[in-house]
Amino acid sequence: MKKFTAIIAAAVREGFSDVHMTGGHPMVYRKNGRIQAEDSVRWTPQEVDTLVRKILTPNQLRKLAREWSSDLALSVHGVRLRLNVFNTTRGLSLAIRLLPGTIPSIEKLNLHPSLESIAGMKAGLVLVCGATGSGKSTTIAAIIGEINRSRSTHIVTLEDPIEYRYLSKMSFIEQRELGTHVPTFEKGLLDVLRENPDVIVVGELREPEVMRLTLNAAESGHLVIASLHATNAEDAVYRLCNSFHVEAQEEIRNKIASAMQWIVIQQLIFREDLGFRIPVLSILRGTQAVKGLIRENKIFQIESAIQMGKADGMFTMERYLRDFIGTKKKFVPPSENFRPSPEISQDAIYISPLIDLDGGMPKPRRPIPAHEAKPAVFQGQHAEYGLEGHVHSLDEKATVDELISQLENLRKVKK
Repeated sequence: MKKFTAIIAAAVREGFSDVHMTGGHPMVYRKNGRIQAEDSVRWTPQEVDTLVRKILTPNQLRKLAREWSSDLALSVHGVRLRLNVFNTTRGLSLAIRLLPGTIPSIEKLNLHPSLESIAGMKAGLVLVCGATGSGKSTTIAAIIGEINRSRSTHIVTLEDPIEYRYLSKMSFIEQRELGTHVPTFEKGLLDVLRENPDVIVVGELREPEVMRLTLNAAESGHLVIASLHATNAEDAVYRLCNSFHVEAQEEIRNKIASAMQWIVIQQLIFREDLGFRIPVLSILRGTQAVKGLIRENKIFQIESAIQMGKADGMFTMERYLRDFIGTKKKFVPPSENFRPSPEISQDAIYISPLIDLDGGMPKPRRPIPAHEAKPAVFQGQHAEYGLEGHVHSLDEKATVDELISQLENLRKVKK
């Protein structure tokens, strides 16, 4: 741990955004978007194993053993880290992203000030898109920070993992982490509508059911902010639609058109004159014209709508570079945002003993082929039917009502 914490301290001092550690190889880091190696720092595979045992919780270690990778976030010397531990030909490897302890504002992230208007929205879907490492999570955190400073709301986040820990100010913020506080994003989205939220944050849209539930939440009068891997606005809408069967895509397009308010595409580019990377955005706004294109399945025309939507606050990346970046006088260096600082939230992390983390996690089951299917058998564990210690075969061809009747009869026999 001493070696690890020393590396993190040096990474902050030198302005590294990412650190990569793997057995038998020089440490690798990313600075200003460029990968470099540090030959003087090496880890043996056994040292990496020991480090992983130190920093992962028992539940995370079990997940690593079962799935061969694990995501987590933790703080080291006041620096918030996001880690992915995964299996490689060299054994375990760690990909570490350095995060600020204090959430940067939209202005300090060198983002367009129009993003601050998202904080005043009462309902709809806001998508923040881009490649891995483009700063999507930090942009979403800045938007949530703006809401927290400006109005009284109940914000519930579903994250994998929790990166920035929020301190409630004007808003009341509750954070749930996948695998620690909620078994799946689907379960979290089903729960959240019963938790009286105003704002819902979904860490990443990957599975069709998560996308569907997210769209439903945005349609039902909540502000939903989510991230999605997409390279442009057209790609984002296509990804949402194409995640569903063809027969469901018209319904999904209508849901997107009804709920969509913003699609922000983000890239980071290195500026030689500044010596650091800055975000470049493409912004699509949910105007009636754009919603009509989506409903009519004219998604290929979205880029043209952005080009013609300057008056509505839309930007292509070229226009953004010219009209915003090209006229901006002052840029805040990332080192100012990512410098070591105590976490904004000092709430103790507590796991209730009433929660069974192992029992609550769904385990994948092998589908049973039809030729292997057997009649239903109830044994000792089905004490709720009063059948402990007995084995009873039920008619596999019976209807549901007939099965219920058989169970009732078995209960009477037991009595």
